Amino acid sequence: MELTQIKYFLEVAQSEHVTRSAEKLHIAQPALSQSIHRLEEELKVPLFIPKGRGIMLSRYGSYLYKKLDPIMKEMESLSEEMRSMAKLEDSTIHLNVLAASTLVADAVIEYQRIDDSVHVQFKQNDQTDLYDICVTTSLFYQQPEVQNDRMYVCTEKIYLAVPNIPRFRGRKSISLRDVSDEDFISLLGSRQLRQICDKYCNSAGIKPNIVFESDSPAAVRNMIAANMGIGFWPDFSWGTLESDKVLLLEIDDPVCSRDILITYKKNKLENARTEAFYHFLTRYFALAAGHGI
Repeated sequence: MELTQIKYFLEVAQSEHVTRSAEKLHIAQPALSQSIHRLEEELKVPLFIPKGRGIMLSRYGSYLYKKLDPIMKEMESLSEEMRSMAKLEDSTIHLNVLAASTLVADAVIEYQRIDDSVHVQFKQNDQTDLYDICVTTSLFYQQPEVQNDRMYVCTEKIYLAVPNIPRFRGRKSISLRDVSDEDFISLLGSRQLRQICDKYCNSAGIKPNIVFESDSPAAVRNMIAANMGIGFWPDFSWGTLESDKVLLLEIDDPVCSRDILITYKKNKLENARTEAFYHFLTRYFALAAGHGI
């Protein structure tokens, strides 16, 4: 069966009149009749039977119609669906967020107030390079090489968050060795920031006694405020501390910081939306870091 034959058969089946169907299809009546006959010869069954001065579907024709009609409707809508998919894909930004997720989420919310037609699809997968923009982190001296991708880098200081108790009150800075006996509240070990902080502890020659792990910065903050331990706190990517029960001390030995890397991959033929969001996101991070635009 050819697609044209199917189209002709369905039209005749609906109208039950060859002449009217030929007029609607803008073809000659003999050509339409021949197409139907060829289809019947191919299938070796009659698809239509006489009905007065017109025709009607045979039981074979009725069965074929029930099978083919939904398929043809699907095919007719397919081109529009494909155009809609392409339009949606052009307006979808695939964002791989491996660091600074709180700040990235705030930036996305703010950007969608500017352009609500943009769709952002989040993922957290450090094993994939299938993304438009990736936000990750590394030690400040371990920036990856960039070949065809574009990358924005900003450095973030890492403080030590401690409870506001007499032992720490009045201090501006501290050495990690000075807190080697303290209990630590930490992010889960799979987080990149956790891995960076573990390296700084190892550099200081201490092994922190971790009494609680969480994937939530707010949970880390609240546990420290409750005097259940101390923990690392990035300068701006976790947002404002907003607690008078927690103090942030600068770590002077070793000096602790990390780089936040925002990578842009030019994956699409039409990249204007992704590029616009990339520029917005990098400016958002620059302002959060106090670097201006």
